[in-house]
Amino acid sequence: MTSISDIRLDGRAAIVTGAGAGLGRAMAQALAGAGADVVFADVNEESARRSAAEMAGKPGAGRALPIGCDITSLDDCRRTVDAALVAFGALHILVNNAGKGPAHVEASPNTKSLKFWEADPDIWRLVITTNVTGAYFMSHAAAPHLIRSGRGRIVNVTTSLPTMQRKTNSPYGVSKVAIEAETLIWSKDLEGTGVTVNSLIPGGAVDTDFVSAPTRADMKASGRKILQPEVMIAPILWLASRLSDGVTGRRYVGKNWDSSLDPSAAAAKALEAPVLRKPPADL
Repeated sequence: MTSISDIRLDGRAAIVTGAGAGLGRAMAQALAGAGADVVFADVNEESARRSAAEMAGKPGAGRALPIGCDITSLDDCRRTVDAALVAFGALHILVNNAGKGPAHVEASPNTKSLKFWEADPDIWRLVITTNVTGAYFMSHAAAPHLIRSGRGRIVNVTTSLPTMQRKTNSPYGVSKVAIEAETLIWSKDLEGTGVTVNSLIPGGAVDTDFVSAPTRADMKASGRKILQPEVMIAPILWLASRLSDGVTGRRYVGKNWDSSLDPSAAAAKALEAPVLRKPPADL
């Protein structure tokens, strides 16, 4: 039986945004560990350097290139894609992971509470710009090269349906609904190109700086466990591999991945219905 540890991505080139810490670090290091050449892109260049440096000398690992990138800047996104092309000669995989969460709104001195009318409007707008427009800018810059590769991948990191609807969780929930729409629309735009677009979620709160203090308190009070970033490793390797050829417009949950199963069976178990109902085929 094939296992996730058998997946090799030698000769494939990837960009992972927000790769300096958390989910992005786990996914970027997993891709590199499987042999892919990976751009570790992060607005905090020093974090990107540390994350990439941890792959140095690991047997079978691909190249790890750290780059400072602010995804709210189209010029930065284009520069990051160009750097990948110069260093690796091609681009096959884009993981849109970078973003901002409720903790960023909470930390603002102009936020009275996380209720939408008492939140800092400037930070509210920044979260939307980063999460939604930033994912678009990176995908806009990368898409022509993914198409040229003939077998490209875009993976958008979103969140659970309850998180999208939870009280005091805008703008983060709002932004993730928008990214789910991006996944469905872009998957249709790219039909026939060989490029697939899918959403990937951890399936719960993850131990990163995205989790606000109120959320942590609620979880502790209810006895819910916080997930670790490594929950994303198995599904991102499968999505990046040939095993997922032709799979597009879908949504996968990391915590539902059963590593005791063959990867394709595990993927089927981790598949979740789209947050948004797919539009009629004629739209």
